[in-house]
Amino acid sequence: MVGTLTDVAVLSREAFDAIEFDAALTGDHQAAAEQWLLADDPAAAANRFMRALEDGGPSDVDPRAPLARALFMMDRAGEAETLIQALAAEPPREPRTCDLMAELLAERTDLIGALAWAGAGVELCLGRSPGPVATAGDADTEEPEAGQDGERAGATAGVAALPPASQAELRLLLTLRFRIRNDLGLPEDDYDRLLDELPSEPGTISGTL
Repeated sequence: MVGTLTDVAVLSREAFDAIEFDAALTGDHQAAAEQWLLADDPAAAANRFMRALEDGGPSDVDPRAPLARALFMMDRAGEAETLIQALAAEPPREPRTCDLMAELLAERTDLIGALAWAGAGVELCLGRSPGPVATAGDADTEEPEAGQDGERAGATAGVAALPPASQAELRLLLTLRFRIRNDLGLPEDDYDRLLDELPSEPGTISGTL
Protein backbone atom coordinates (compact mmCIF):
# COMPACT_ATOMS: atom_id res chain seq x y z
CA MET A 1 0.00 0.00 0.00
CA VAL A 2 1.33 3.46 -0.88
CA GLY A 3 2.47 5.41 2.15
CA THR A 4 3.12 2.42 4.42
CA LEU A 5 6.13 3.08 6.63
CA THR A 6 9.10 0.77 6.67
CA ASP A 7 10.86 -0.48 9.82
CA VAL A 8 7.56 -0.46 11.70
CA ALA A 9 7.92 -0.63 15.46
CA VAL A 10 6.07 -3.43 17.24
CA LEU A 11 4.77 -2.05 20.53
CA SER A 12 3.51 -4.03 23.47
CA ARG A 13 0.13 -3.46 25.09
CA GLU A 14 1.97 -1.78 27.97
CA ALA A 15 3.65 0.61 25.54
CA PHE A 16 0.31 1.44 23.93
CA ASP A 17 -1.15 2.17 27.37
CA ALA A 18 1.80 4.40 28.15
CA ILE A 19 1.25 6.38 24.94
CA GLU A 20 -2.39 6.98 25.82
CA PHE A 21 -1.55 7.87 29.43
CA ASP A 22 1.06 10.43 28.36
CA ALA A 23 -1.37 11.99 25.87
CA ALA A 24 -4.08 12.28 28.51
CA LEU A 25 -1.62 13.75 31.02
CA THR A 26 0.06 16.28 28.72
CA GLY A 27 -2.63 16.91 26.11
CA ASP A 28 -0.02 16.25 23.41
CA HIS A 29 -2.23 14.22 21.10
CA GLN A 30 -0.02 14.82 18.07
CA ALA A 31 3.00 13.15 19.68
CA ALA A 32 0.81 10.19 20.59
CA ALA A 33 -0.53 10.07 17.04
CA GLU A 34 3.00 9.88 15.64
CA GLN A 35 3.72 6.93 17.91
CA TRP A 36 0.59 5.13 16.70
CA LEU A 37 1.54 5.84 13.08
CA LEU A 38 5.03 4.45 13.63
CA ALA A 39 3.40 1.38 15.19
CA ASP A 40 1.46 0.84 11.95
CA ASP A 41 -1.91 1.67 13.49
CA PRO A 42 -3.21 4.44 11.19
CA ALA A 43 -6.72 4.34 12.68
CA ALA A 44 -5.44 5.17 16.17
CA ALA A 45 -3.08 7.75 14.68
CA ALA A 46 -5.88 9.39 12.71
CA ASN A 47 -7.99 9.63 15.86
CA ARG A 48 -5.18 11.35 17.73
CA PHE A 49 -4.39 13.74 14.87
CA MET A 50 -8.07 14.72 14.82
CA ARG A 51 -7.90 15.36 18.57
CA ALA A 52 -4.84 17.54 17.96
CA LEU A 53 -6.79 19.51 15.35
CA GLU A 54 -9.66 20.02 17.77
CA ASP A 55 -7.37 21.13 20.59
CA GLY A 56 -5.40 23.57 18.45
CA GLY A 57 -2.33 25.18 19.98
CA PRO A 58 1.14 25.88 18.58
CA SER A 59 2.97 23.12 16.75
CA ASP A 60 5.86 22.77 14.34
CA VAL A 61 3.68 20.53 12.13
CA ASP A 62 0.11 21.06 10.99
CA PRO A 63 -1.70 17.87 12.12
CA ARG A 64 -3.51 17.69 8.79
CA ALA A 65 -0.29 16.70 7.01
CA PRO A 66 0.38 13.45 8.94
CA LEU A 67 -3.38 12.87 9.18
CA ALA A 68 -3.52 12.78 5.37
CA ARG A 69 -0.84 10.05 5.39
CA ALA A 70 -2.81 8.04 7.95
CA LEU A 71 -5.97 8.34 5.85
CA PHE A 72 -4.17 7.11 2.73
CA MET A 73 -2.91 4.14 4.74
CA MET A 74 -6.54 3.39 5.65
CA ASP A 75 -7.63 3.53 1.98
CA ARG A 76 -9.57 6.73 2.66
CA ALA A 77 -8.02 8.61 -0.24
CA GLY A 78 -10.95 10.97 -0.75
CA GLU A 79 -10.69 12.34 2.78
CA ALA A 80 -6.92 12.60 2.46
CA GLU A 81 -7.22 14.56 -0.78
CA THR A 82 -9.70 16.93 0.85
CA LEU A 83 -7.19 17.65 3.62
CA ILE A 84 -4.40 18.18 1.10
CA GLN A 85 -6.53 20.64 -0.88
CA ALA A 86 -7.38 22.55 2.30
CA LEU A 87 -3.72 22.79 3.26
CA ALA A 88 -2.75 23.88 -0.25
CA ALA A 89 -5.34 26.68 -0.16
CA GLU A 90 -3.63 28.37 2.81
CA PRO A 91 -0.20 30.04 3.02
CA PRO A 92 2.13 27.47 4.62
CA ARG A 93 3.49 28.36 8.04
CA GLU A 94 5.81 25.53 9.12
CA PRO A 95 8.75 24.20 7.08
CA ARG A 96 8.24 20.75 8.63
CA THR A 97 4.67 20.64 7.33
CA CYS A 98 5.99 21.45 3.86
CA ASP A 99 8.55 18.66 4.18
CA LEU A 100 5.92 16.09 5.19
CA MET A 101 3.58 17.15 2.40
CA ALA A 102 6.36 17.04 -0.20
CA GLU A 103 7.39 13.54 0.90
CA LEU A 104 3.80 12.30 0.91
CA LEU A 105 2.98 13.68 -2.55
CA ALA A 106 6.26 12.37 -3.96
CA GLU A 107 5.28 8.91 -2.71
CA ARG A 108 1.91 9.39 -4.43
CA THR A 109 3.81 10.29 -7.67
CA ASP A 110 2.42 13.84 -7.65
CA LEU A 111 5.80 15.37 -8.38
CA ILE A 112 4.54 18.83 -9.31
CA GLY A 113 2.61 19.07 -6.05
CA ALA A 114 5.57 17.71 -4.11
CA LEU A 115 7.85 20.27 -5.74
CA ALA A 116 5.51 23.11 -4.80
CA TRP A 117 5.55 22.06 -1.14
CA ALA A 118 9.32 21.58 -1.06
CA GLY A 119 9.84 25.01 -2.60
CA ALA A 120 7.47 26.62 -0.10
CA GLY A 121 9.38 25.01 2.74
CA VAL A 122 12.67 26.38 1.43
CA GLU A 123 11.13 29.85 1.24
CA LEU A 124 9.95 29.61 4.84
CA CYS A 125 13.39 28.47 6.03
CA LEU A 126 14.91 31.51 4.33
CA GLY A 127 12.52 33.85 6.13
CA ARG A 128 10.20 34.50 3.20
CA SER A 129 6.41 34.29 3.05
CA PRO A 130 5.25 31.97 0.23
CA GLY A 131 1.66 32.11 -0.92
CA PRO A 132 -0.73 29.15 -0.96
CA VAL A 133 0.75 26.12 -2.68
CA ALA A 134 -2.47 25.76 -4.70
CA THR A 135 -1.58 29.00 -6.52
CA ALA A 136 1.98 27.95 -7.31
CA GLY A 137 1.16 26.86 -10.86
CA ASP A 138 4.04 24.87 -12.30
CA ALA A 139 5.96 25.43 -9.08
CA ASP A 140 9.70 25.93 -9.33
CA THR A 141 9.93 25.37 -13.08
CA GLU A 142 11.52 28.82 -13.27
CA GLU A 143 14.45 30.33 -11.39
CA PRO A 144 13.64 31.20 -7.75
CA GLU A 145 13.80 34.72 -6.37
CA ALA A 146 17.40 34.16 -5.29
CA GLY A 147 18.44 34.22 -8.96
CA GLN A 148 20.36 37.52 -8.82
CA ASP A 149 23.85 37.39 -7.43
CA GLY A 150 23.17 39.90 -4.64
CA GLU A 151 20.03 38.12 -3.51
CA ARG A 152 21.78 34.76 -3.61
CA ALA A 153 24.64 36.10 -1.52
CA GLY A 154 22.10 37.39 0.98
CA ALA A 155 20.40 34.01 1.10
CA THR A 156 23.75 32.30 1.72
CA ALA A 157 24.54 34.70 4.55
CA GLY A 158 21.09 34.09 6.02
CA VAL A 159 21.64 30.34 5.96
CA ALA A 160 24.87 30.68 7.93
CA ALA A 161 22.97 32.51 10.66
CA LEU A 162 20.33 29.80 11.06
CA PRO A 163 20.48 27.51 14.12
CA PRO A 164 21.65 23.94 13.42
CA ALA A 165 18.16 22.39 13.49
CA SER A 166 16.88 24.97 10.99
CA GLN A 167 19.86 24.34 8.74
CA ALA A 168 19.09 20.61 8.91
CA GLU A 169 15.47 21.24 7.89
CA LEU A 170 16.61 23.47 5.04
CA ARG A 171 19.09 20.86 3.84
CA LEU A 172 16.38 18.19 3.90
CA LEU A 173 14.00 20.38 1.89
CA LEU A 174 16.65 21.44 -0.61
CA THR A 175 17.72 17.82 -1.10
CA LEU A 176 14.13 16.67 -1.60
CA ARG A 177 13.49 19.55 -3.98
CA PHE A 178 16.63 18.71 -5.99
CA ARG A 179 15.62 15.06 -6.34
CA ILE A 180 12.12 15.97 -7.48
CA ARG A 181 13.41 18.49 -10.00
CA ASN A 182 15.86 15.90 -11.27
CA ASP A 183 13.03 13.39 -11.73
CA LEU A 184 11.11 16.04 -13.66
CA GLY A 185 14.11 16.74 -15.88
CA LEU A 186 14.49 20.34 -14.69
CA PRO A 187 17.89 22.07 -14.80
CA GLU A 188 19.93 23.06 -11.78
CA ASP A 189 18.97 26.42 -10.28
CA ASP A 190 20.20 28.70 -7.50
CA TYR A 191 18.47 26.73 -4.75
CA ASP A 192 20.25 23.59 -5.95
CA ARG A 193 23.54 25.46 -5.79
CA LEU A 194 22.66 26.77 -2.34
CA LEU A 195 22.53 23.14 -1.18
CA ASP A 196 26.25 22.82 -1.96
CA GLU A 197 27.00 25.79 0.30
CA LEU A 198 25.33 24.43 3.42
CA PRO A 199 27.54 23.11 6.24
CA SER A 200 28.11 19.39 5.93
CA GLU A 201 26.74 18.61 9.41
CA PRO A 202 24.01 21.18 10.10
CA GLY A 203 22.32 19.30 12.93
CA THR A 204 19.36 17.01 13.32
CA ILE A 205 15.61 17.27 12.86
CA SER A 206 13.26 16.07 15.56
CA GLY A 207 9.81 14.64 15.01
CA THR A 208 10.49 12.74 11.80
CA LEU A 209 7.66 10.38 10.93
